[in-house]
Amino acid sequence: MKQFVKNILSLGITSALSLSAISYSQAATYEVVEIDKEAKAYTYGGKLNLQEQMAVAGTNSFNFPVQFQYFDDADFNNISYLALTRHDFYFGLEPIEDLEAMKAGNPTANDLAWAKLYLQDMNKSNSNPYFKYQIVADTAALINLGNGSESTEICVFDTDFENTPCTDERTRSTVTVINGITDTGTVFGTASAPYLAMPEFTDSSGNLQTHWLREHGQRGFFSLDNGATIYPVEPIETQYGGGVSALFDMNESGTAVGYSSYKVSENRRNYILDDTTGCEEPNRYNIPYDICVQYHQGGMYHIQAFKATVSSGTDVSVETEQLGLLITPHVDDDRAFSSQALAINNHGVAVGYAHGWDDTNVTTPSATERMTGSYAVIFKEDEAGNKEVFDFNQPHYYFSYGSVYPFSRANDINDSGIAVGYTRDASTFVRKFFYVDTSVPNNEMEIVIPKDFFTSSKSTAYAINSAGVIVGEGEIETHNDSSDNPRRTAGFMYDTASDAPAIVNINDLLPCNSPYNILKANDINDAGQISATAIHKDESYDALGELILDESGNPVMIDVARAVLLRPVSGGEIEDCGEVEEKVERQGASVSSFVILSLLGLLGLRRRRFAD
Repeated sequence: MKQFVKNILSLGITSALSLSAISYSQAATYEVVEIDKEAKAYTYGGKLNLQEQMAVAGTNSFNFPVQFQYFDDADFNNISYLALTRHDFYFGLEPIEDLEAMKAGNPTANDLAWAKLYLQDMNKSNSNPYFKYQIVADTAALINLGNGSESTEICVFDTDFENTPCTDERTRSTVTVINGITDTGTVFGTASAPYLAMPEFTDSSGNLQTHWLREHGQRGFFSLDNGATIYPVEPIETQYGGGVSALFDMNESGTAVGYSSYKVSENRRNYILDDTTGCEEPNRYNIPYDICVQYHQGGMYHIQAFKATVSSGTDVSVETEQLGLLITPHVDDDRAFSSQALAINNHGVAVGYAHGWDDTNVTTPSATERMTGSYAVIFKEDEAGNKEVFDFNQPHYYFSYGSVYPFSRANDINDSGIAVGYTRDASTFVRKFFYVDTSVPNNEMEIVIPKDFFTSSKSTAYAINSAGVIVGEGEIETHNDSSDNPRRTAGFMYDTASDAPAIVNINDLLPCNSPYNILKANDINDAGQISATAIHKDESYDALGELILDESGNPVMIDVARAVLLRPVSGGEIEDCGEVEEKVERQGASVSSFVILSLLGLLGLRRRRFAD
């Protein structure tokens, strides 16, 4: 199988330092180790264990497998028109170069890029409601095992176009994310099944139609042997499309948390079964029954936070248990109230978020009780051993939005019971990072919102280690020129155990001449090592993976996003880089927030170039 990445270059070698040797708020500096430096890719750093093993994410393979035989003349004309009218908006692309070669399935790099862009446009629900076009997801899930090793791609559910699992050829229609690796080496994450072309369908007009169907959507999985053997975690409810599940975190006891479908929406079920206007009526949509069901997947399932305990003895097994909802709806209320668990500590305490009533004093809700927001929660057991979902004594609000407003979310919890995430400042409603001590009685829990970079800066905490050091992302730019150019961001560190805690821009802990700008700190382990995403200049490549050269024959350099490992340097001192360099080096490249949004679009992943 062609590799997504080639090799790794370490920019410095130091041993992991004990926490006692590091002063996070003053004297620690960090060196940058780029993961897979020579990969022709944008990559994103995920969770990190104590062995420096990291989950890495990316997308957009070179030589994307466009199935040109499913295009008709109208499609090829539309691709040509797209290239003619939009090439000025895309770096390095020109109008179609060889239409006949593309029709024969042998496109130039330029023309392959346009064919893929066309499919991505057609994948939008309003253009492709009945899945008549090949699906482009194109995410890559990799693990890096540290010690200078090469990252390897984990194939979970993808197949070739003949449905043979994990061959050299892949459909690249699956969304696969490695969410982490435990210290004992268990890999876990979430993936979807591939979209495959169904047998041709004859519609009521006698026309032959091709539709693309998948067996199931998101499904949690784990592996005990670095991806060689995949164990799916079956959802509780699988009717009408396979159900959904996800694993977001796992502790060292083998207990993972995420969510699972547990109930089918009665409205969706009744619609599918209706033999007059639903999927059971063959001429209702003039499409196959399975495509009709797939079309109605949105809102099909009620999902709930759950934990999955892995037994890895002679026979690997999984026991699942629902963790509950924040609210108890009326028996006649069929709305899809949900909860999700995003992290679990080694004491089995989980955190995440859940839907909540607008009125927190409701004890007997009506069938139409108002609910417009979701809130950070903790999942635990009370003194009597009963499951409990608690919202940290947060105020609830009414939001006049078309969808549920994400007021707050808890992203991580350490073994001391300190949970972190984001909430909203009550006076400005700006998103701010928070921490809360969950080891105290419920009535004493209080969310703490520290001061971040400035009043209107949006910030989020993603992880906290056992020493109470928080890492995350915050805006460092006070304004933006337009909505298409988001404020620049920087990874930050905040030490809750410090006598004078303050937010620290992680870029200020790097050498002044560092070519990297840390946009986001994603995780921190108990050795103080940080998984992050950075921007720096690198060579650019076309859709076939060939180096792009300028008129003088030199590589064209562009800003790229890369997964990096940050190692603390013993005895390091913060350098005074001066005012000019501070503005240039410390505030990031102009594409910072845009790239992160691109990296996180489809479960966090799209619009990166990957080598295969």
